[in-house]
Amino acid sequence: MTAILRRPRDDRGTATTQLVLVVPVLLLLAMLVVQFALVWHARHVAQFAAQRALAAARTKSGSAADGRAQAGRSLAALGSRILTAPSVTVARTATQTTVRVRGTVMAVVPGLHLHASGAVSGPTERLTTPTGARS
Repeated sequence: MTAILRRPRDDRGTATTQLVLVVPVLLLLAMLVVQFALVWHARHVAQFAAQRALAAARTKSGSAADGRAQAGRSLAALGSRILTAPSVTVARTATQTTVRVRGTVMAVVPGLHLHASGAVSGPTERLTTPTGARS
């Protein structure tokens, strides 16, 4: 019988193969973490802009246009790059004022388009007379 000499298997190149497979997955995970942190931040920016707009729109001398203008100023100061293409909706009645701010979050992961919004509501300021009889 002939003895077959077996050579130990050569492991050269396995580290490179593992690196090529693992690094893109780790980079994608890191980008997803950053993307969702931006979504969280954009929600806070939208909520802040909505609160500022509500404060401007609900006053006795305020209007829906005042609320939209204040939201635009707040978004320009805080979230002009984080919250892209924002839309502001202000609904004001004699008793209630509602503000909604929506927008698209800046994309870190290509092809992932997430949205953030903030909404607040409160009573519209108005002068009333006391009701009830006085004795």
